[in-house]
Amino acid sequence: MKAPIFKSLSTNKDNFDLKSLSGKFVVLYFYPKDDTPGCTLETKDFNKLLPKFKKLNCEVFGISKDNILSHQKFKKKYNIRFDLLSDENQIIIKKYKVWGKKKFMGREFMGLIRSTFLIDKKGKILKTWKNVKVKDHAEEVLHTLKVFAK
Repeated sequence: MKAPIFKSLSTNKDNFDLKSLSGKFVVLYFYPKDDTPGCTLETKDFNKLLPKFKKLNCEVFGISKDNILSHQKFKKKYNIRFDLLSDENQIIIKKYKVWGKKKFMGREFMGLIRSTFLIDKKGKILKTWKNVKVKDHAEEVLHTLKVFAK
């Protein structure tokens, strides 16, 4: 399946355009909220493994509905070396179908479902992870990338 194309505000101060990454692998990971325990752990894990992703010609991007100012604070606080994308209006979140019913402490509500997409050099989705468990997730994505990059 082709990855839905989108443009977004980015922490690098330019507008991000997925189309511009043709010829590279891309990891898009959707997370609920900046600077919360699970999201911080996931982001720090991707950040730690970033050189290994880059060696395989892969760019990593985190996406949430937080605004750019929130993303910039989060990025600075943890020295994140990749860009975070803002989707305040949930346009990308809905295109990738990662908005839905969630349960927490017996309560149901609508929210962002933690998900990751691995996209190939031609813009095709190679693998999708939904309802991601944060522990060791970035390592699993890297392992999967290594298989496809051969």
